[in-house]
Amino acid sequence: MKLAAENLTAPAKGIKELEKTPVTGLVKSTMKALVYGGPGKIDLQEVPVPTIQKPTDAIIKILKTTICGTDLGIIKGKVPTVQAGTTLGHEGVGVVEEVGAAVRNFKKGDHVIISCITSDGTCEYCKKQMYAHCEDGGWILGHLINGTQAEYVRIPHASNSLHPIPPGADEEALVMLSDILPTGYEIGVLNGKVRPGDTVAIIGSGPIGLSALLTAQFYSPSKIYMVDMDNNRLATAKKFGAGFIINSETEDVVKRIMTDTKDGVDVAIEAVGVPATFDLCQGIVRPGGHIAVVGVHGHSVDFQLQKLWIQNITLTTGLVSTNTTPMLLKTVSSGKLEPGKLITHHFKLENILEAYKVFGNASAEKALKVIIEP
Repeated sequence: MKLAAENLTAPAKGIKELEKTPVTGLVKSTMKALVYGGPGKIDLQEVPVPTIQKPTDAIIKILKTTICGTDLGIIKGKVPTVQAGTTLGHEGVGVVEEVGAAVRNFKKGDHVIISCITSDGTCEYCKKQMYAHCEDGGWILGHLINGTQAEYVRIPHASNSLHPIPPGADEEALVMLSDILPTGYEIGVLNGKVRPGDTVAIIGSGPIGLSALLTAQFYSPSKIYMVDMDNNRLATAKKFGAGFIINSETEDVVKRIMTDTKDGVDVAIEAVGVPATFDLCQGIVRPGGHIAVVGVHGHSVDFQLQKLWIQNITLTTGLVSTNTTPMLLKTVSSGKLEPGKLITHHFKLENILEAYKVFGNASAEKALKVIIEP
């Protein structure tokens, strides 16, 4: 991955042009932000501080943010809808700096979790709690509009897209509630219909797979297998509650699981996003079981429908809606869930390029989630 500033194309017009207007009410008019310059190019730049554009907006001063595997995918060109000039990032916690006239439930000084999904709360999809498909939102932060890897971020539909942080909460741990915990839970565990006594296999022991592991234990499955090629991540999974770990580089995963079980697993959660891991799920799911695809796939896969149709399996995919964030926040606040265990590295925003190198080389660096602060 090339981390360079050269040959950055001009920012797209539209919303990013609007955000160039100097902000009022703030001490500074420019800020540092991690800017995407096209495939293989990111750079820390000085850019205008965002302003209120609509009455439903809020400006948030970032306290802590992080890097997601999706950000790495953007840099690799897997998300072509991201335009050069966009500030990356869709996770974080911060403090409200300014709110639009229509924002009633937040005020300046409030500490908040930023949802990776923007929701207007009124459209057809939002009324079904399918916030991922909000007609005026969805996944737009760090995708279609400027994101959170910066000193400040503009949050559209702030009333529905922020969550208040309880006093005394571990704000660093709550960064995990922006995206990875609800993603692992909603798209992996809930879509996979994990039930008491189930046998579960999670393919991929990165942050999302570990989030699925942590939240699958809400339902007391009888066995949880964790599959990865990284022994350090597998050891972490063991500490987090996985009963069985399998290194897919040194062991035949299908043979091991089919030998250990009667006829496969009840739930196979794919948490990587490559054809090989999807193939594993097809090979280990039992009749009547579920395959829950959480990984972001940039290429087509070989779907073995001719074998699976007779097995009565359910296959689900999805983009997180974050409708479970309030519940997960309660479990974290009560001490039942400890997402802070996923954090392995800390960086200042001025060193975010180094943070990307570490996160992008996770195996060698033994990295899970990194925390970045101004």
